[in-house]
This record gives sequence, structure tokens and C-alpha cells, in this order.
Amino acid sequence: MCRKIGHIVFVFLMLASCSKDDSTQQYVPTPMALEVPPLFEEKILAPIIPFDNPQTVEGVALGKKLFFDPILSADNTQSCASCHAPENAFTDSDRFSVGIDGLEGNRNSMPIFNMAFNYDEKFFWDGRVFSLERQAKQPVENPIEMHNTWSNAVTQLRNHEEYPELFERAFGSTMINANLVTKAIAQFERTLISGNAKFDRYLLGTATLTPEELNGFNIFMDEARGDCFHCHGSINNPLWTDNLFHNNGLDATFIDLGLGEVTGDPADNGKFKTPSLRNLAYTAPYMHDGRFNTLDEVINHYSEGLQNSSTVDPLMKKVDEGGVHLTNQDKADLKAFLLSLSDEEFINNPAFQN
Repeated sequence: MCRKIGHIVFVFLMLASCSKDDSTQQYVPTPMALEVPPLFEEKILAPIIPFDNPQTVEGVALGKKLFFDPILSADNTQSCASCHAPENAFTDSDRFSVGIDGLEGNRNSMPIFNMAFNYDEKFFWDGRVFSLERQAKQPVENPIEMHNTWSNAVTQLRNHEEYPELFERAFGSTMINANLVTKAIAQFERTLISGNAKFDRYLLGTATLTPEELNGFNIFMDEARGDCFHCHGSINNPLWTDNLFHNNGLDATFIDLGLGEVTGDPADNGKFKTPSLRNLAYTAPYMHDGRFNTLDEVINHYSEGLQNSSTVDPLMKKVDEGGVHLTNQDKADLKAFLLSLSDEEFINNPAFQN
């Protein structure tokens, strides 16, 4: 009901703003509901849609065009998709993405999907920005990434042969600014919903798991063996992340402070956002710094590679023993389960391609 009321108010405001000048064509954006997967609906997961940035057909189309267009970078060579490729579940297959000046970052590009269900709305590995719109703003100005200014980017868009009309269709204005650019990109990013993995279909009763996948799930849920569910969720949380920040025992000392660099609290040093376990078949390398090239390395870390530190998460209950010490068979079965969370339909969805 709230979403419908928001759309009605939005359309009314658009009509009111356009009625002053009947000599120009009137553009009223078309409301667009997000396609929420059946399992998400079953678990009562509703997307977050800001009142001041409702989803529209025209807004999403504009956001998609901007996402894949290198026009936002200073030299017109790099787009959002350069570091967030659809075939990699919108992340980068390189450990560190390279910006327009050939400079590497120090963190692995985060995958982009199910962003509309991040209820804390803290984005990036260190949670330094609030809202998807603000997240979309930073890469343009980042000197290691697109190394542009918003003033320059907006000027290019205003002088473009197509964008002024596209912005008018999406927002009722040809006065392009950074705020409208990031609103459009955020609208597109909220459509990137992944919820049709094999394990999803198993829970819905339309697919069957192998004995190895079933045992892997049992290990995942077993506090004495895998103990993965506290941070990554279970069948009651099909996002497969708590969207919170943890020190998962990667290092005894920290080069990158993570959340601690943002909050200034030493108790947050070494804490990073829990990534979703969805689409692991496509999102290597793993961890905030991409240190693990394979899923086997990730499992080995939790099995026998945990490092103790002053801020290690209490959920790493066997850190003093180096990990949970899985058998080789248990490792293989856990990997089989984790791969069953990968959504082939998502990475091949034509609505998400350039």
C-alpha cells in the first residue's frame, strides 16, 4: 500500500510540474515494481525503495545505460560495468580492479546483487556510505577508479545527444546533476535480484539436491563442524548474508583496518562486510582483498587457517585451534552445497546485459 501511495504522489507531482508549460511534451515516468523471487516473498523480504527515488521504467533504463557507459570516467574509457561485469555476478575477476590511470585499488570489487534487501543500507566493504545512491556517487570521483569530477561528468551528459531527453523522461527535467545520475544508477542496481539458484528451487520443491549437497548444507548449519550460518544466514535468510561486519580471522595484524577506519573505534579494526554466498561460482577471487583464488582456499581458511587477534569475532569459536578441521570429504560436500547457491539465470538475464 505504501509503495502504491508513493507512486501516486510521484505521478501527481510530475503532472503538476509539467502543467505550467503545455507547449512541450509531457513525460510521466511509468512506475515499475521489482520482481521479488518467490522464496524472498515467502520469507517476507521486501525491497527498500526510497520515497524520493521510486522505481520507474524510464529511470531503470537510464540507469542501465549509465552503468554500461564509460562517459562517467574522465577519459571515457571505463564504466561501472568495467569493475562489475554481469558474467561475474557484477564483480571483477581480477583481484584488484585497475582504474583509468592504471592504478590498482586495495580491495576486491564487491558483487552487486540483492542490494535492495540490504536493510542497514551500509555499502562498501567498510560500510562507509549510507544508501545505494551515495554508493553510486563515489567511484566517479575516486582518483584510483574513474578519476573524474562530477562537474565534468555532468557537463558531458548535458552536451550528449541522447541523455538530456532520457533524463527528462526519467525525472521530468533536462537539468542533469550528480543527484539524478546516481538515482538512475541506483534504480538499475535495485533490479539486480538473484533468487533462482538450485538451492532456492530445492526449498521451493522444484529441484533435488545430491547427497553431497545435502551433507554440505548440514555441515554449513552444524555448529561443531561448519558453523557458517551465524554470519551467512540459513533457509530463513535467503540473502545468505547478515549484511553486518565481522573479523573472520584472516590476519593477526591489520594492514587494512576496514570498518575501524570508518568508525575510528579500535574494536572495529579488521572487520569487513559479510559477502553473500550466492553466485560463488562466478565471483572469485574471494575476501575483501581477493586473497583466495578458489573456493577450496576459502574452506581451508575456516578449516585450519584462522588467525587470532584482539578483534576476531566471537563466532570464530575455534580460532585457538586454527579452525573447525573438516575432513576432506566434508570440505568437498560443503563446496558442493555452496555452489548450489549460484544462479545461472541471473548472470545470463538479458535485462542485466549491456
